[in-house]
Amino acid sequence: MRSYIVVGLGRFGTEAARRLCELGCEVLAMDRSSELVQGISANVTQAVVGDARDKEVLRALGAADFDCAIVAIGDSLGDSVLATMNLKELGVPYVVCKAHDETHRQVLIKLGADKVVIPEQEQACRLARNLSSPNVLDYIELSDAYGIIEVPAPASWIGKSLKDLNVRAKLGVNIIAVKQGRTVNVSPGADYAILPGDVMVVLGDTAALNAVQKL
Repeated sequence: MRSYIVVGLGRFGTEAARRLCELGCEVLAMDRSSELVQGISANVTQAVVGDARDKEVLRALGAADFDCAIVAIGDSLGDSVLATMNLKELGVPYVVCKAHDETHRQVLIKLGADKVVIPEQEQACRLARNLSSPNVLDYIELSDAYGIIEVPAPASWIGKSLKDLNVRAKLGVNIIAVKQGRTVNVSPGADYAILPGDVMVVLGDTAALNAVQKL
């Protein structure tokens, strides 16, 4: 069972903590607000009132023993910087931080944060991508150049096997899964034949994914 410490119980931190616990993870949620801590106590493994700006508080909670820390103090650069520094110095293996803008993100990266997210920006980009490409059911950005899309199988693919389509050579993408209703076929074999209603989960660079959307 993977373990997480979530620092900051605003909307982002609260949702992350609850969801991780629902997925069967061990979650310690902490915030300086006793009201916020009380509000999530029934939905996580443990919830405590504490100040992550104080390294000794984190040490006493055994922060270094967790697999991952999520610093969800996005509104205060100073507070998130201190919390991130403390967690890295204590030896937490993987630290994910929420930032409120690009400057905040760059500061956290330089401090050693393993991953920094700007939720509003990422959600807006995802929405824009989906709205601008009506045939795309979902889009996940992996980097500035690469992403994953879920797209209904083009009509020209129906009845053909993945071997026949050879999309890696022809389009520069990889089909990493096929969804048929509630069933998900992860890493389908080369002999898999595309069926009507199949949703293709496709990995590739931006140009290649754009080409798939036009099929």
